[in-house]
Amino acid sequence: MKRQRFLRAALGLGALAACGARAGQPALRWQRRTLLGFGTTLSLQAAHHDEAVLERALDTAVVLLRRIEAQMSLFDPASALSRLNRDRVLRAPPAELLHVLRLAQHVSRASGGAFDVTVQPLWQAFDAARREHRLPDASEVSAARTLVDWRSLHVAPHELRLQRPGMAVTLNGIAQGYAADAVRAALARHGIGHALIDAGEFTALGHNPQQQPWTLGIADPRTEAALLAHLVTDGRCVATSADNETSFSADRRHHHIVDPRTGYSPPELTLVTVAAPSGALADALTKVMFVAGPRRIPALARRWGVDVLWFDKRGHWLATPGLRL
Repeated sequence: MKRQRFLRAALGLGALAACGARAGQPALRWQRRTLLGFGTTLSLQAAHHDEAVLERALDTAVVLLRRIEAQMSLFDPASALSRLNRDRVLRAPPAELLHVLRLAQHVSRASGGAFDVTVQPLWQAFDAARREHRLPDASEVSAARTLVDWRSLHVAPHELRLQRPGMAVTLNGIAQGYAADAVRAALARHGIGHALIDAGEFTALGHNPQQQPWTLGIADPRTEAALLAHLVTDGRCVATSADNETSFSADRRHHHIVDPRTGYSPPELTLVTVAAPSGALADALTKVMFVAGPRRIPALARRWGVDVLWFDKRGHWLATPGLRL
């Protein structure tokens, strides 16, 4: 499944030449790395005055992305996540996978189950029906819902366990944000002060090659070539989910974001963007806000300490005041 992109860098790197020199300081050298991962195209843009340092930092970031994907991908049958889904138990889970699942459990608990990584059986029910050119009937949705319950996923340092046969986990709603966090931290450890990390969700360090804050374009989900707004980054991570990333019906009433408690897609929104202190949290909260709907988003944004932009099915959009649009 190829993820469509609803956030994009609004200011490019040009020729990636040396730039950004100030009086008495060496010029910054910029480089970009592009790779496939998590079902989409990932991009790293970073700068340092020492090209050898920059090369090592980007090499480390690419290895890190590959390692996280190897743990959390549904596309790789050998991944730790795939083995958990197949065997229902994974002993001595990797530390990064354990961290992500603990965060997912926290968001599930705090959101009353609006976010739930065990939602995969519902996605499978809709995808199986789509291959037959139909939607699942009520009994199929109900059967899949009986397999969705974050409380039946046992998460411990020595073991991950799915308590019921037929359960399955997807990390597509949190892993990309976590990967962005991890890459940002790795680049910073290598002394990188300016970077834009696109790991499926965005985070940034410092400034862009024009010595301005990084600016992201939020794509209109109805016309992806158009932009709803430009978002000036402020040090937080930014994640977006939209109803046409994977749609199961032509009217986009049924899509990949489902309310785990009903088995169906939330009816009111078409796009949600969240700016949060971490990419993993921003990624997960886009689904929480989708499920909550527009009337509850402002209060939830204050409760979680984040900012949100949302676009409804009627074509109207609003945002909380903390976003620089």
